[in-house]
Amino acid sequence: MTFKTNRTCTRKILFKVFMLASVCFSSCTNVAAFCSRATSPKLANFQRFTSSSSKSTMTMGHRHMLYDMPVSNNGARCRIIIYKKNIENEIKIESPMVLGGLKTPSYLALNPQGKMPLLVKNVNEESVALPESDTICRYLLEEYREQGPSFLPTDSKSNLISRLHDTYLGPLQGALYKAVPPFSMFGTREAAQREFSKQMQIIDDLIENDRNGPYLLGSEVSLADATLFPTMIFAQFMLPKFGVAEGEALPPKIQSWYQKVMKEDPVFGKVHEEVLSALQGWDSNGRWDSIRGAGVRDLEPQTIFDKIIAGDIPASIVHDDGDVLAFKDINPAAPAHLLVIPKHRNGLSKIRDASPEHIEILGKMMLVAGNLAKDSNLGFGDGARLVINDSKDGGQEVPHLHIHVLGGRQMLWPPG
Repeated sequence: MTFKTNRTCTRKILFKVFMLASVCFSSCTNVAAFCSRATSPKLANFQRFTSSSSKSTMTMGHRHMLYDMPVSNNGARCRIIIYKKNIENEIKIESPMVLGGLKTPSYLALNPQGKMPLLVKNVNEESVALPESDTICRYLLEEYREQGPSFLPTDSKSNLISRLHDTYLGPLQGALYKAVPPFSMFGTREAAQREFSKQMQIIDDLIENDRNGPYLLGSEVSLADATLFPTMIFAQFMLPKFGVAEGEALPPKIQSWYQKVMKEDPVFGKVHEEVLSALQGWDSNGRWDSIRGAGVRDLEPQTIFDKIIAGDIPASIVHDDGDVLAFKDINPAAPAHLLVIPKHRNGLSKIRDASPEHIEILGKMMLVAGNLAKDSNLGFGDGARLVINDSKDGGQEVPHLHIHVLGGRQMLWPPG
């Protein structure tokens, strides 16, 4: 018991030290000089974002502290509620950078997940750290239920849309801007983006055509509006970078609602500008330049394999699962000789072009090759040889990655 009590006291003391450091940093006369040295577009955007509130009021004049940045779509839903309820005098919004960043011990002591947003309740009393945007929003709706719109916290459709967003849509958004997979449960960006679009359509199907108002449920703003809107800013800005037509990035009813609420509700327009400005900062800093499908695309000419995939050239196909195609080599070098290829080349002209984006397809190709090599009906016996020729010195003839699966006879070593 003594151990637990001492540890609890220690955590409380540390917490107060962290909060005091945050207050000192926020009110320090050197903060302007610190900000002027910042080179990160995200930090620069945040300085503009918080300047109006930090000039007139110190942290000690607010009840709560929200650690957030404009680029956070999850934080943006909290900001919509704060702005709509006009409680900015109650909640100071600060960057996690005042504690050194999301992964520093100071921040992790408040939120072990190292994510934002994070609300610290009652900063001048017994403070409580409250992470997770939906939890923060529901706390604010209850704590300030007498101020501003209610956001319909008990409406079943609003809660359903919010839940669908957080469970199925939000976890996939990394496929729009992160450098490498995995993206939630998906190992490829293409699959994750297809699922992202599918989940947007599922939400779109829940929206009534005639809503008699700018919001998802009609004339009254709901938590669903605050939850979905910031992520749609992401989708509208990012999906066209991957070849989606700008007018088709969002499903039709979501697109109509998105444009209408942004124009008719000044708070949604304000949050749109906050998030968009931060994303434009990402863009100018080259965020998508090295991401395959956006800044990096497969511009190599088509090969004979593309014509086989399209069905323009006949082939003796032995496997086709949508991702991997296998067929018999027309010039076999063994009694059993198959070629295993990715159906979507996606930059895999040769094995040296492989990147973390290709981990899943490479694994699938090897699995297919191994399974086919066990098929005696294809002429394989006790084992097989798998060969990948790479570029000129490796003897590669077709610039579309392929695995030769050879068997039906004893292989020799070294190979030719």
